[in-house]
Amino acid sequence: MAKAGKRFPLLIYEYTLSKWYPATLTLSIFLFILWWFQPSYLKTPPKNDLQEYVFLFMSGIALIMTIFIFVMRKSAYVRPYKKYLRLSTPFLKLNISYKRIIKTRATEMSTLFLSSKLSNWQRESMAYLLRKTALVVDLNAFPMPLPILRFFLSPFFFKDKTPHFVFLVEDWMRFSAEMESFRSGGDIVAKKEKDDINSILSAISRDK
Repeated sequence: MAKAGKRFPLLIYEYTLSKWYPATLTLSIFLFILWWFQPSYLKTPPKNDLQEYVFLFMSGIALIMTIFIFVMRKSAYVRPYKKYLRLSTPFLKLNISYKRIIKTRATEMSTLFLSSKLSNWQRESMAYLLRKTALVVDLNAFPMPLPILRFFLSPFFFKDKTPHFVFLVEDWMRFSAEMESFRSGGDIVAKKEKDDINSILSAISRDK
């Protein structure tokens, strides 16, 4: 049996950060243009090098942020392993033992997070994701104190204060199947690969 399943990117981070990095890139370009043309619009020349290069320095900081955000989009994921579920984000890596998991269930995000209870900013920024289906993993206890988890994770990982995680991934059905396979000690991943190979061989035979 495979030691690890597929990485499933967390859409909360991927979608949010994908909206941020174009803004920071635009800011970087704008600040660079200000630095490049500053002699033409400043009434008095800069008094020292710090004033002369302040826009260039800020542009560089914005560019570094852009690169960081762009790379971090895909770094947040959830991945089933043989004995635990790995949750990885830019600032937190957590192994969730299968012994903690009570059950899993698929639920629409809009049902978990009612629009009436969200702020205007949350409703606007999450409108697309609220139409998707998430996998709720109920636990017998959190792997670490809830305040710490809330500090490092998005609020959309928690529908309330009960022990659980809300995982929003693109292919939640495959994620659920792989996780249940590892939990039960089965080999659904290997079986799927075998079925795919058999399908290809059958297609080749028919062509002949």
